[in-house]
Amino acid sequence: MKRIADIALPLAVAALALGGWEGAVHHYAVPEYVLPAPSGIARAFCANFASLMGSLLATLSVTLQAFAAASLLGVALAVGFTQSRLLERTLYPYAVMLQVTPVVAIAPLILIWVGFDRVNLALVIIATIVAFFPVLAGATLGLKSADFNLLDLMRLHGASRAQILWRVRLPTALPYLLSGMKTAGGLALIGAVVAEFVAGSGTATGLAWRIVESGNRLEIATLFAALALLAAAGVVIFAALTLLEWLLLRRWHESALNRP
Repeated sequence: MKRIADIALPLAVAALALGGWEGAVHHYAVPEYVLPAPSGIARAFCANFASLMGSLLATLSVTLQAFAAASLLGVALAVGFTQSRLLERTLYPYAVMLQVTPVVAIAPLILIWVGFDRVNLALVIIATIVAFFPVLAGATLGLKSADFNLLDLMRLHGASRAQILWRVRLPTALPYLLSGMKTAGGLALIGAVVAEFVAGSGTATGLAWRIVESGNRLEIATLFAALALLAAAGVVIFAALTLLEWLLLRRWHESALNRP
């Protein structure tokens, strides 16, 4: 019953909001180039289905590549930090600097350095920078959160650093890592869109380009359709990572156990 309510309540709110939106647009005769009705957005989506889906696939390709790269780099660097305090003290401040630097400011430089003939690589790099830090921070915190008593017990029995990492630190870090990955998934999508905006319409083919193109042509219904696709893609990414988290933690971690 609880799961049905979890699905039904958000859908009911969405239905009420869309119905109110539709009624308000028709009642006040709002021009479509200012605010289209949901029915107009649906018609624009159907009319531009092929091109919108092609743009969605282009954006998702960049997003998934960036997410994979951010996850691998974040975990690898976090492991390095826990194995070497010197490495952490040396590189962690630069990771923080990279996180707080607006990606819009450095994206043009990355595009120039990589080259417009390899724009997809530049887009992946930019999106990776945006998504990288949550994975690094979550994995680093998790690896450092291992029970010191278990660590001392492993050392007492002659366990190597690799065995301690595999048997104690990584299982402890898994919930933190998965939480960071859920944040990074959405940030990778945001980074891909920002990168496409910076790349410009001459090279980008993703949803950001469709948004800019639709806005320039005052095709606001198509613009809203592209925005809806972006929102749906973000929800699907978050849901997929939430499912992964549940599958990996459901048998042993408190956060995934069903308790009254």
